[in-house]
Amino acid sequence: MPITKYLENNAKNYPNEVALVELNSEVREIRRTTWREYELIESSKTSAYRREITWRVFDEKANRCANFLISRGIKKGDKVAILMMNGIEWLPIYFGALKAGALAVPLNFRYTAEEIRYCLDLADADALLFGPEFIGRIEEIVDNIPKVKLIFYVGDGCPVFAENYLHLAANESSANPEIELTDDDYAAIYFSSGTTGFPKAILHKHMSLMHSAACEQKHHGQTHDDVFLCIPPLYHTGAKMHWFGSLISASRAVLLTGVKPETIISAASDEKCSIVWLLVPWAQDILDAIDAGRIDLTKYDLSKWRLMHIGAQPVPPSLIKRWKAVFPNHDYDTNYGLSESIGPGCVHLGIENIHKVGAIGVPGYGWEVKIVDEKKNEVAQGDVGELAVKGPGVMTCYYRDEKATNDVLKDGWLYTGDMAMQDEDGFIFLVDRKKDVIITGGENLYPVQIEDYLRSNPKIKDTAVIGLPDARLGEIAAAIIELKDGESMTEEEVNDFCRELPRYKRPRKVIFAVIPRNPTGKIEKPKLRKMYCGESLVKTQISG
Repeated sequence: MPITKYLENNAKNYPNEVALVELNSEVREIRRTTWREYELIESSKTSAYRREITWRVFDEKANRCANFLISRGIKKGDKVAILMMNGIEWLPIYFGALKAGALAVPLNFRYTAEEIRYCLDLADADALLFGPEFIGRIEEIVDNIPKVKLIFYVGDGCPVFAENYLHLAANESSANPEIELTDDDYAAIYFSSGTTGFPKAILHKHMSLMHSAACEQKHHGQTHDDVFLCIPPLYHTGAKMHWFGSLISASRAVLLTGVKPETIISAASDEKCSIVWLLVPWAQDILDAIDAGRIDLTKYDLSKWRLMHIGAQPVPPSLIKRWKAVFPNHDYDTNYGLSESIGPGCVHLGIENIHKVGAIGVPGYGWEVKIVDEKKNEVAQGDVGELAVKGPGVMTCYYRDEKATNDVLKDGWLYTGDMAMQDEDGFIFLVDRKKDVIITGGENLYPVQIEDYLRSNPKIKDTAVIGLPDARLGEIAAAIIELKDGESMTEEEVNDFCRELPRYKRPRKVIFAVIPRNPTGKIEKPKLRKMYCGESLVKTQISG
């Protein structure tokens, strides 16, 4: 059945129970929206603003969204892009698009204006809903997105080039639009990136979303009594597919804005959270704050917290050992996945296997896994090869990119581009990546984009960007820069030049050196990693 049925069943069976809580610690004033069911409450303990909706209201909002989109000409198979920060409106809009029979197209809120334009075009988006943080970026491209017929603004102070979604949708019917959906209908397009660094549009069916929900609930055992603290962005498959465990169990979820250690601990305490998903830097910051005395755990009620799971980047075993010393009653888990495999879970460590921290685990629920050589033959146990996965959550294709699809999809197997090995106990370890993607603080950086920008500087002859290990962020981007003859440049000058880049794309380290290239002209990044990272560096990609 389509994923929307879970929402409808929850609204029927638990109409007055809270489904979503928005806890925003980074603002001091929020104007009440026009949707009267949203309540705004100031929390005395966290100095945060809190809004909540029940399962009934959640479903009604999704229905209003669907009916509104249908009234404006959106039909089954159309694409509805969502560019919003986490908030209580996000998921009702996502499900509203699905209920209209459309494909939901979440966009990374870090995208530049040009990246937004590129993705809207690539996905053939028919409509765009965006939040107040993106007015400037959308204004830059509004005259260059001719495929997008409808542009809706979600917030107060609607710009002149958009229509006010909240006002318009509030007047629509809250009845189910009754658009027939099946597991084989297309449901969503997510974005990844290829070797060039340009995003690829990943097409998934409702079957994929359903399997993701089943996989998450199977792995983490969510019950109706659980409360999930969700901090990462909902545009990402990781955050949303972990939340699907709450959807399938009809349990509460808290959408938290803010990643300060005190903010996370306060939210977990105040909301009685039982499951918390963290990134490595956030977990390290929490432990550091506890060690420094900035957080006194005796002042919080964390008795309900049963599971801490972590991912989206390499997880140091020392971090988990340290965490368990502070929180001995917590179960721990990590999952590996890609957007092409509908997020986390195709490989799964399992809470019972904490002794294998460092591995990504074993095949997840409903998944098959193999490790192959360059001829796609399985390698012997203990040998390194490319990781391939197969299951109901594999993407349909890269939308509008047949060549890229054929490169990674063969006989139902998704070839991940990640190099792995399997130990004598059957646990899978990632040892390197074919792709040069850098994972810093859970975010993917694509070196080619940064390299192309740096090469636009008239003083720079050549450059290569690689990931260097970092205790807090997992990796940081390092730019090796070769200057033109007779030119000089300081690290400060490079940093000033990079201010035009989004903050997360700016190199954290600058090294002036000659760029090695092979006879075919390709940068020898393995040689650079050996020079600057050390021969023993193990690079892994873990999600969820």
